[in-house]
Amino acid sequence: MAVAYRKIDSDIVRRVRAIIPEPKRVMTEKADLAGYSFDGSFGTYMPELVVQPKSTAEVASIVKLAYEEVIPVYPRGQSTSLSGGPLPVEGGIVLDLSRWDQKLEVYPEDLIVVVSPGVLTGNIHAAAEKVGLMYPPDPSSSAVSTIGGNLAENSGGPRGLKYGVTKDYVLGLEFVTPQGEIIRTGGRTVKNVTGYDLTKLIVGSEGTLGVITEATLQLIPKPPKTATLLAIFDDIVTSGEAISKVLTSGILPSKMEIMDQASIHAVENYEPSGLPVDAEAIILIEVDGHARTVEEEIKEAGRICEAIGAREVKIASTAVEEANLWKARKLVSPAITRVKPTKISEDATVPRSQIPAMFARLKTIREKYNVNLVVFGHAGDGNLHPNIVADKRDKEEMKRVEQAVTEIFETAIELGGTLSGEHGIGNMKAPFMEMELGKAGLQMMKLIKDSWDPKNIMNPGKIFPAPGQRLNLTEG
Repeated sequence: MAVAYRKIDSDIVRRVRAIIPEPKRVMTEKADLAGYSFDGSFGTYMPELVVQPKSTAEVASIVKLAYEEVIPVYPRGQSTSLSGGPLPVEGGIVLDLSRWDQKLEVYPEDLIVVVSPGVLTGNIHAAAEKVGLMYPPDPSSSAVSTIGGNLAENSGGPRGLKYGVTKDYVLGLEFVTPQGEIIRTGGRTVKNVTGYDLTKLIVGSEGTLGVITEATLQLIPKPPKTATLLAIFDDIVTSGEAISKVLTSGILPSKMEIMDQASIHAVENYEPSGLPVDAEAIILIEVDGHARTVEEEIKEAGRICEAIGAREVKIASTAVEEANLWKARKLVSPAITRVKPTKISEDATVPRSQIPAMFARLKTIREKYNVNLVVFGHAGDGNLHPNIVADKRDKEEMKRVEQAVTEIFETAIELGGTLSGEHGIGNMKAPFMEMELGKAGLQMMKLIKDSWDPKNIMNPGKIFPAPGQRLNLTEG
């Protein structure tokens, strides 16, 4: 049943200003609101009010007011979300938490760091490395994305292959419930089995169950050595077979990334990096650990790639060469937007054994719908990023893109995979949730949401599809 949300009026603005007295942290002007109407995905939705809280007490008071008056609330970091997570699809209040970045406390003896939600993830990496430690989750957007957004979306990154994703490093949380109550989950200890694991439930809930206001994260010792190789293939399906072979050889790389020919061309046109433009695919492999182990494992990974069919294998001999290879990988996303202005970035993920089959199906989908489909991503854990670049002003092309994206999701599920490996569901993938979870599975999740948030004020329109909702890239 649709909720009748209250619209923001002068009375609500007055009460919000009483909670947050600094005028510049409460925005009502259309020009200011427009900056919060989009994220890194697709679609534009205007909020009615934007607030920049800087304390748990401010968040709790705003949410209490919203719950009392039935106003939707959308937690937001730096808006790098690729699934529509922070989009204010029902109007209401956007909570911009990106300005709340004051707490970044590292406790080396306990191997933890305590952070406020607006801290940039890249700053956590830097703070940990200063004391010889590492925070492993490394989403490609870490230089600009906030830890609050990473927690809400359960972000991953290239190192997910060996080290896992964000949820694997969260020991405790402070968050504000939809009723405006402040509660804490977990703690500062590695072991904590008291009661239900609410920490794991909140991480990845995409802001639909509450607002994260503080996190205690686990750190690990930084590996003393890394090594990287580049393997060049004339056939992308063969590259998938090489990935599977390396992963079953006893070597566990810290990163294992793939770029298809379209990705290579885009990077070379954007910022020439010396990549082989005639190759159908390249694989980048990084191993880390102690020096002798690293040296032997990178050579063995190279031998496996050559045995499977790599045309050439190059092992970076200096730190600069290693850095340049990874820089080329990071350039893929900005480079492909030069091809056409609209980018639809997906993260359909399949079991590792199905990587070659997924590559083959993606080639078929590209030809069937005549779309600019670019494939890159974290091939080592099956987390591929099929990106389609198009022009949203071309309605006919966008209809073909919708069909192609739908078939990508269907293929991933058919191969035993999942809709999302690290981007979350947001509003874009909500129509496909029942396809993966089944009717009963989705209903169980909805029961949890309804019991936590009976007025549905926390980030409505995300994860759970509205009746009849379909993927729509031509409106909104």
